[in-house]
Amino acid sequence: MTNTASTITTVVSLDQLLAAVRELRISGRWTRAADLLDAADASDARDRARLAVAAAEVALERDWFGGTSLAGARLDAAERACGEGKEARPQGDWELDFLRLRHGYLGLVRVDGRFRPGPDGKDPAALTALRTSAENLRGRAPDAVRRGWAEMYLGLVADNLLAERDLAPAHYEAALRAGESGDDLLSREALRHLGDHDHDSGDHPRALERWRRATELGARAGTVPGTLSQQLLLAVLARDTGDEAGAAALAREVARWAGAIGAVTTEAQANAFLAGADPTAPPSPGAAGR
Repeated sequence: MTNTASTITTVVSLDQLLAAVRELRISGRWTRAADLLDAADASDARDRARLAVAAAEVALERDWFGGTSLAGARLDAAERACGEGKEARPQGDWELDFLRLRHGYLGLVRVDGRFRPGPDGKDPAALTALRTSAENLRGRAPDAVRRGWAEMYLGLVADNLLAERDLAPAHYEAALRAGESGDDLLSREALRHLGDHDHDSGDHPRALERWRRATELGARAGTVPGTLSQQLLLAVLARDTGDEAGAAALAREVARWAGAIGAVTTEAQANAFLAGADPTAPPSPGAAGR
């Protein structure tokens, strides 16, 4: 008996395809998401640009959680696709420029595969340019949610790259307000980092409240790797309150699940936590941070 491959032709709108890719991306199914985008064929320059930008976003998410280095090439391809004509640029240049911002942030906060926040050893001009880019994106954001994402990154740059920790919460609060208008992932991200400030100031009940809510929102939005990384923060609080057995049990499950889906950075953080590291500890001068 011979098996022959068959081709089924069906009509799926680009919006439907991109919605499906988004769900695959945030759930950690990066290979399937990229394969779907690469298999799509579009005759319209605007549609090709949207596909290329979506592929760059998938690659960036994989780089963040999976430790790969795929986004640079995908961003260059998206730049070319968006440059086929001014009218082909999705949302002006905002979406692509925001991905460039996120990629630049990742490149500065992760060095040699490890998270190394703080300005030590980093080009001051690159740090300033990253903040300027975020400010520019905030100013020309086409809606409140995207303005909120720019605020989020202004907070992250201040917090994790410029050692201006006191300036970050106001940006996170602005991001949270924007997220509450309809973006659970943005709300989750803001709550995650606001809870980090609560934790560092010793307000563990407030941190627990925010981190539990962030975990819930992440699960509702479908972000599997993001929910695992959030669970690790709950393990931190369990350890802080003396429940070492509970903290270790939770961290072991995070490591196991993260490894199963290829989220190697989260797996490594969970294993480091089991070995005694604190993923929320602020960096000491010249030392590796969280």
